[in-house]
Amino acid sequence: MSFRRALLAGWFSFEDGEATAGDVLALRRVEGVAREVGLAYDVAWSPAFRPGELSLATVRPERYDVLVFVCGPLHGPQVAALHEEFGHCRRVAVGVSVIDPGSRAVRGFAEVIARDGPPATGPRPDLSAGTRPPREPPPVVATVLTSGQHEYAEQRRHEETVRRLTAWLGAHDCARLPLETRLDTRDWRLCATPEQVDALLARSDLVVTNRLHGLVLALRVGVPVIAVDPVAGGAKVSAQARALDWPAVIPAERLDGETLQHWWDWARAEGRARAAAHAAAPPPDTLAGALVRALGG
Repeated sequence: MSFRRALLAGWFSFEDGEATAGDVLALRRVEGVAREVGLAYDVAWSPAFRPGELSLATVRPERYDVLVFVCGPLHGPQVAALHEEFGHCRRVAVGVSVIDPGSRAVRGFAEVIARDGPPATGPRPDLSAGTRPPREPPPVVATVLTSGQHEYAEQRRHEETVRRLTAWLGAHDCARLPLETRLDTRDWRLCATPEQVDALLARSDLVVTNRLHGLVLALRVGVPVIAVDPVAGGAKVSAQARALDWPAVIPAERLDGETLQHWWDWARAEGRARAAAHAAAPPPDTLAGALVRALGG
């Protein structure tokens, strides 16, 4: 049997559904199969995930003669409703988990190629397992940000710097890793020791911060930093950047996309070597030296 055009859908298509990494990788594998067999296709996306792209609300079902449901549990009224809207199509589910084989959601498919649960004869590898990671993955960017520090009163630009930084980072192809330097022995989500913070920072390719210690700790483990001083006129972040001879610091008044992009390019090209040099040859420990003298040493 040959088909004219397929619509690929899944939980990533429902308005209140989720687009997980596994779902999207499974979809890519199915797209590869469609290309292998010469089948034209479209993908229905949730408008919450990809606004403006084809969705189940805007699709014209009559354009398709096959519906492929990809990944996730084959369960619930949203899946069952597809059988009514695409009743004229041959409907195939692939890489799914079958919980109740007698449910309307399952029975409406002409063929169910399950990864687990009946009617599969045994568990099979998920579709995402058939995809390969990229040779050059996107950079991991750790963020160390604060909206606090109210001691700076009317000079504070913290909320604005966080808003601009996160909006800018959100538009970049990078893996964002929000970090908190506050230690806590009771909250499993937070690090309990400085060494645990070190471990996370050291595995990052870049740190973006508006905190003094975000700057210092990143350079300490040899990771380049884009530092933003969130205090109008400059304060401790700018002062620390001067003390450490680190150039990639942006005043709150000059925080814009062009400046951020300049330092992003610099950090990705030259910053790693310069940060590694910081880690290899730490700056003079002048504060501790002054304390020794103050204590009569």
